[in-house]
Amino acid sequence: MPRLAVSPALCRQLFNALSFEAGWLACVLGGSWVALGVGTLLIGWHLWRLAYPGEWRLLGGLALAGLVIDGGFALAGGFTFNEAAQPVLDAGPLPLWLWMLWPLFATLVHHSLGWLWRFPRLAMLCGGLGGALSYYGGSVLANVTLAPWLLPAEALTWVLLCAWLSRRARR
Repeated sequence: MPRLAVSPALCRQLFNALSFEAGWLACVLGGSWVALGVGTLLIGWHLWRLAYPGEWRLLGGLALAGLVIDGGFALAGGFTFNEAAQPVLDAGPLPLWLWMLWPLFATLVHHSLGWLWRFPRLAMLCGGLGGALSYYGGSVLANVTLAPWLLPAEALTWVLLCAWLSRRARR
């Protein structure tokens, strides 16, 4: 019977995707203190074992972008957070758990999502749908109320972000 050979690169990509999903769940379900611990651990491991030279700049840049983008949406009233459930650790106008999702997403860009940037329209479609669905699912799990305009705004944001990532990857 033939054996199925799995390449080390595929194993790294699969681990990258699964660690992001575990981090996403830890942030959304665990709140800011869990996000601080788990997010720091996953990002640190990524930088130590998987990251390309200089990839820390992308993680830092997307972390800053998340603070500006979601922070702006929060200041505009896009999110209503249930603070009664747990003490809050903030990253500016955002709870840390929401902000931590941005650098966690950045760990995917050159690894498990690396193939996607060659297909800009698909990347934009996936970004728009996946981004909005991620915010919706996170809001349900974390008991966050979203303003009616927020999901379309997040979808557009992620369409534009994925278009930029595709263009950047093709250079």
